[in-house]
Amino acid sequence: QVQLTESGGGSVQAGGSLRLSCRVSSQTYNRNCIAWFRQAPGKDREGVAAIYTGGIDDNTYYADSMKERFKISQDNAENTIYLQMNDLKPEDSAMYYCAAEEWGGPYCYTGPNPYAIWGQGTQVTVSS
Repeated sequence: QVQLTESGGGSVQAGGSLRLSCRVSSQTYNRNCIAWFRQAPGKDREGVAAIYTGGIDDNTYYADSMKERFKISQDNAENTIYLQMNDLKPEDSAMYYCAAEEWGGPYCYTGPNPYAIWGQGTQVTVSS
């Protein structure tokens, strides 16, 4: 079964950048949708971006308003999905999770329903 381990969160000032990592432990790495979500206290879980790990094209998908400052990418040699976050704002503060839909794709959803496997999350805090 797929296992996910996030890292890279931390505290940053507004305008700064962070790169989150999601290491995917799976023998079926190249047959998954992997997505990033975030959840702030008192708010619903929100989709950020998703990627199909088996694609040879740019099979990346973004929730509305996320593409401008966030970029999802993969390193197949490292079985790792990245989320590059630029020009961070205080409202980006949240727990960030990666999630997997085994045997998903090539189209990957940015809503939470198809994703059955979740990591523990990594905290991002942006100060003004």
